[in-house]
Amino acid sequence: MRFQLARVLPGSDVTAAPFTESIVAEFGTPREVLFECAMALEFGDDVRLRNCDGSFTVTASVVAVQYHPGKNAVAARFLEEVPNWIVKS
Repeated sequence: MRFQLARVLPGSDVTAAPFTESIVAEFGTPREVLFECAMALEFGDDVRLRNCDGSFTVTASVVAVQYHPGKNAVAARFLEEVPNWIVKS
C-alpha cells in the first residue's frame, strides 16, 4: 500500500504537517505499520500517513528505526483506531 509521509513536529498541529515523501507500507496490522523511508526519523517521533486519494489518514508514533545508507526501516504504532486497515504481508 502506498502512502504519503509527513513528520509531525512536537507541539504542532498534526494536520499542518507537510507530506514530503512517498512510501510503501511493507507490512501492517490494525495497530502498527512497517515501512522504508529516506526521512530522518527517531524513536518517539510522530508521523502522519495518507493514501493517494486522502480517504485514509492516520497518525502513528515511531517505535523502532533501523538505519541504512539512504533508507531507514521504520516501525510505527498507530495513535488512533484504524478500522479500515488492510493487513498486507
